Amino acid sequence: MEFSSLLTLADWRVAYRSGASPRTLLEALRKRLAAESPIAAWIARADEAHLSAQITALEERTEGYADRAAAMQALPLFGVPFAAKDNINVGGLPTTAACPAAETAPAANAGAVQRLIDAGAICMGKTNLDQFATGLVGTRSPYGRPSSTFAADRISGGSSSGSAVVVSLGDLPFALGTDTAGSVRVPAGFNNIVGLKPTPGRVTTRGVLPACRSIDCVSVLALTVEDAAAVLAVIEGDDPLDDYSRFVPGAGRLPAALRIGIPSHAEFHGDAGYAAAFEGAVAHVSMLGHRPVATDFATLHAVAELLYSGPWVAERFAVVEDMIERNPGALDPSVRLVIEAARGFSATDAFRGQYALAAGKRAVATLWDQVDLLMVPTAPGHPKHAEVDADPLRSNAQLGLYTNYVNLLGWCALAVPAGFTTIGLPFGVTFIAPAGVDAALARFGMAWQASLGMKLGATQRSSAVAVDAAGSALARDAALWPASTPSLPIAVVGAHLSGLPLNPQLTDRGAVLRETARTAPHYRLYALPDTTPPKPGMLRVGCEGAAIEVEVWDLPRGEVGAFLALVPAPLGIGQIELEDGRWVHGFVCEAHALQNARDVTRHGGWRAYLQSLQPASAS
Repeated sequence: MEFSSLLTLADWRVAYRSGASPRTLLEALRKRLAAESPIAAWIARADEAHLSAQITALEERTEGYADRAAAMQALPLFGVPFAAKDNINVGGLPTTAACPAAETAPAANAGAVQRLIDAGAICMGKTNLDQFATGLVGTRSPYGRPSSTFAADRISGGSSSGSAVVVSLGDLPFALGTDTAGSVRVPAGFNNIVGLKPTPGRVTTRGVLPACRSIDCVSVLALTVEDAAAVLAVIEGDDPLDDYSRFVPGAGRLPAALRIGIPSHAEFHGDAGYAAAFEGAVAHVSMLGHRPVATDFATLHAVAELLYSGPWVAERFAVVEDMIERNPGALDPSVRLVIEAARGFSATDAFRGQYALAAGKRAVATLWDQVDLLMVPTAPGHPKHAEVDADPLRSNAQLGLYTNYVNLLGWCALAVPAGFTTIGLPFGVTFIAPAGVDAALARFGMAWQASLGMKLGATQRSSAVAVDAAGSALARDAALWPASTPSLPIAVVGAHLSGLPLNPQLTDRGAVLRETARTAPHYRLYALPDTTPPKPGMLRVGCEGAAIEVEVWDLPRGEVGAFLALVPAPLGIGQIELEDGRWVHGFVCEAHALQNARDVTRHGGWRAYLQSLQPASAS
């Protein structure tokens, strides 16, 4: 089988469902990676014995299932290959964090890796990174300097450099990275792939050599948002053995029409042509029906300064203090310079930094009342290797302009492709959302990626082709999606519609508009007399009815009781049949209350009826 056809999770599932052998496919992949995958992308590959042991374990686990289909249902990542950044422990492979002197031989898998293996995935090796995950350039490693898959003279971005490169080339369908200051988002942008950075604490960091333990995030690099979200669904969840684990799912959907905050004064560096590309991304936001909102990022940039110019650098020092004292020459000079800055901070400075962060959080607390998402350039420019060599610290610092504040504020983010510049470089944007909204952000990102129809990474496959019958097969067999707060779909027909007086009763309780729909043609709509604000009543009448326009809102289940307490008689919540045959909860009316009500069914909906009451505009 040609590996060029095995790019996504769905591709691998289709191959296995068709009878392909994991041992045959994965051994052939091992040989291909050894012969063709860029050396600089890897630190350690699984050898024949290590790979064979993993496959044997998978085969033994599947012996108890009736057939391959049953095994794949139980193991949603059955036989799917992946790689892990080399600061993430994989049992049987060394962990170096790109520092040979710091090499360890972990016997156990990191928590996230173990969850992947429990789901049937197979680790093909460990990928290169900026040493100790300290950098956004991808060049601070004795194991080589990966380049962008689109320009050999430009950096891959880091610190998760190797993971990004192997995914972009189509060598593997996904890889794990870590993201503290943008270490998954930046290389995703430079290699035309997806970088999903969850809310801090959503994925355990147990078994990860920390950069800044309190805000590190194990993250996912993939060719499609759908695949990244599926992997997140496997690795997320509470871990009682990780003191920083905090799994609190939030909304599963965002409003259909979004207010998307963009920098009021976007800053760019270098010759990559990013300014024009970002203007194109903003125009695409509007084309999709969303509203760009110019937003002041001054407070966000002030928070970002705390990460490297404040006491948080001491977290990095805590990890490598012994190494610096014993063998300072083992560290990359730039990494050492960054980390040793911690010596200049005191315990008092640490508290001052916490106070500054608390002030920043309070200052941006109202931001999410003004916008639903933020959209930023993933990076302000794409440096060449020569530019990084000439000024390594400045080049690196510039790359964190739109990334450094996200983890400090506890938010989630999704880096996605957004086009190419006039000189042929990939350009990416990052969408940022509040804590816990990972599932909704991924759902939005999947729609964004589908709307562009771009190539996947550096492969020849279009993202439009990736969502085909194979994608349907993935959804049917695996149904993997990140967790969200349970919600109840409620169909509203009158004063609770978007923009009408009672709509805040939904939005104040966290409800999100799922869709505009029509009922089955079995209802009649009436204007109830003497109601404030004016309200309709809808009654199911059978063959004498018509289709009525409704909105379906996802209401968090924890808010259902409070919402029902606001529903006055003769209205109530019952079951409503939609035009496509689905049944949802929604507003109904007691029949006796309609005796003196005006039948407005012919208007097709309450909003149209209200418009009919407005005086005709003068011509």
